[in-house]
Amino acid sequence: MNFNEESGETKKELPNRSLLMAAGAACIGGSFQYGYNISVINAPTMYVQRFINQTWKERYDTTISEDFLTLLWSIIVSIFTLGGLIGASIGGTLSVKLGRKGTLLANNAFSLTAALLMGLSWPTGLFELLIVGRFFSGINAGIANCVQPLYLGEIAPTALRGAMGMGTSIFITGGILTGQVMGLREFLGREEYWPILLATTCVPAIVQLIVLPFFPESPRYLLIDKGDSEGGKKALKQLHGAGVCDTEKDNIEKEKLNAAGVQAKKPWELFTDHSMRWQLLTIILLNTAQQLNGINAIYFYADYVFRQSGLPEDKIRYVTVGTGACECLSALTCGMLIESLGRKVLIMGGYSLMGICCILFTLSLTFQEASPVVPYLSMACVFAFILSFGLGPGGVTNILTTELFTQASRPSAYMIAGTVNWCSFFFIGLLFPFIVVGKLYHPRYSLKSHRLSHCSLFFLTARTAAVLFPGFSGRLRCCSDIHLFCSS
Repeated sequence: MNFNEESGETKKELPNRSLLMAAGAACIGGSFQYGYNISVINAPTMYVQRFINQTWKERYDTTISEDFLTLLWSIIVSIFTLGGLIGASIGGTLSVKLGRKGTLLANNAFSLTAALLMGLSWPTGLFELLIVGRFFSGINAGIANCVQPLYLGEIAPTALRGAMGMGTSIFITGGILTGQVMGLREFLGREEYWPILLATTCVPAIVQLIVLPFFPESPRYLLIDKGDSEGGKKALKQLHGAGVCDTEKDNIEKEKLNAAGVQAKKPWELFTDHSMRWQLLTIILLNTAQQLNGINAIYFYADYVFRQSGLPEDKIRYVTVGTGACECLSALTCGMLIESLGRKVLIMGGYSLMGICCILFTLSLTFQEASPVVPYLSMACVFAFILSFGLGPGGVTNILTTELFTQASRPSAYMIAGTVNWCSFFFIGLLFPFIVVGKLYHPRYSLKSHRLSHCSLFFLTARTAAVLFPGFSGRLRCCSDIHLFCSS
């Protein structure tokens, strides 16, 4: 079977307006919020460190050491990922008990709590509130990144599942770009505004709480998990229109029959199921590589990276905004290419290009004092690295879990993928600032050694993708496609 072939019954139609609005409402408090929290913490770096130093001096009548200050800042940044790990571990269970939509709405409580705590940190003189607030933001992101792609994959018609799944990546990059823009001095990037800047994480949560209740629960969840035939049909009609409602309902009913008597699988049950081994290996490898490539570390510590690259201080923040715009553009482009080129080409090509960019970036760092132009070549390499990530791994990885697993195993698969993703994210988020300032490598070669070590990771991932995806060039449209993929 050729996965690139469209069935004769599949029509190229634009998605229903209600479907697009439902996807937007889900993403604004999910992947957008996640991207915003990744980038917004970078802008007030110096201001928060100054606040910690001042608070420490007032409490203990002594100046905090530079190493301990770096450690505290790393904890504030990376505790977000520890919260994300906890959120990912409970997201799948919540999505079964509360429903996909119900979980997304309840999840906003963590975001509102985080905004309150971070906003109060400066007036109370407690930098510990930043740590707790970032932790709650992480829980919100972990749950959202587990449940929101699940919701998008289940409300989308089969023919549009790949393009709709790209909404996750597009809104992540949109959130990253928004956080970078809000961190400019022209907006909330001044020292006196940093508590307000961090507290703005409540805005996407409030928007989702207002808008999402107007849209239905996942039809697939209603029909298969809850057995609510009337509610499922009503949801399909609102999301897809009366014209294709019956066709989609028939497809879901077929999957329900195939899954008859099958209970929702627990995460540990997937590891003991031999029919799931290739899917599990695929999502574990790609989610690990997605974080260990350092893309989010660039957004967390963009000022560090560009300062080490030799860029003038007054241009760094505007270059940082450019990185967000760059990935946003590449995510939109990936959304248009994913159905024509296929997942395999985008993943292999993306990681190969990222490896090449790291080699060039290492060379530019080595010779950055040779000419005033070299720092700008380093900047170009970072932009090319981000473009390569957004065009392939950044977009495709997020939709594979929906496509590779059936309804009974999908929530647990998201929990496993999320756990791997957040563990890798925590590791790189905690260690990256020490790498940049030369505490884990020789100071002269710290960032260069870090980037060279990534080259082998990218080429290894690209090669492994070629082995794991022998026939996986298009989308997986049904359960039989998934079983065929497993046996290939």
